[in-house]
Amino acid sequence: MVTGASKGVGRGIAIALARHGATVVINYNSDLAGAQETLAAVEAAGGTGITAKASVSSADQIDAMFDLVRQTYGRLDILVNNAGVQTWKALLDLTESEWDHVLDTNLKGTFLCTQRAAAIMKEQGAGRILHIGSGCNKVAFPHLVNYTASKGGIEQFTKVAAVELGKFGITVNCVAPGAIEVERTKEEAGDYAGTWSAVTPLGRVGTPEDIGRAVLFFVSELADFVTGQTLYVDGGLFSKPHWPYPV
Repeated sequence: MVTGASKGVGRGIAIALARHGATVVINYNSDLAGAQETLAAVEAAGGTGITAKASVSSADQIDAMFDLVRQTYGRLDILVNNAGVQTWKALLDLTESEWDHVLDTNLKGTFLCTQRAAAIMKEQGAGRILHIGSGCNKVAFPHLVNYTASKGGIEQFTKVAAVELGKFGITVNCVAPGAIEVERTKEEAGDYAGTWSAVTPLGRVGTPEDIGRAVLFFVSELADFVTGQTLYVDGGLFSKPHWPYPV
């Protein structure tokens, strides 16, 4: 299952999993057309799947989605908590409802889906759970205070979940993207790729495929003994401090 998979990074992850034979549950909240496009891309990549509508901030909708998974497949091997939203606004201007919307989707949604998935995986004796974090796990993102709070919370939640769920054969890890060019981020700047490529050590922005490959590592046998970790997939962007001299 990949949450928030109707576009962007979620779609890239779903396609990457499909290329390796996965059956993918494509979660979406409102963009049915986008979810259907993702499903078509999954099938073109050699996988199979279904779409599943649910707001990850709603326990009732999440329960219905996981019931669908049980009824359709009888098991769940991989969960990728990707669904997320953000509000671009200064701390002093942010409203309570904007704070709640972002925290409910990003952090509460991760908790709800992890809890439901882990219950299924516990019965199986194994499972892989991935959270999609952010570079703001490491550095402050001005005007994204609620987003930053939610993603920082996800990193700590990853560690606690890994400790508690390890005895059931479940690994829990976090992939933290840097500047990734998708539909939403292209709207942040007139030249998003040019703006961020200039400050990224590898000289380019990331793609959904870059994040998909990191997810593949964590769900593969290569990561059998890896849990509670955060992997930054950022081209070195957030490992680079402000440095006044040429590098």
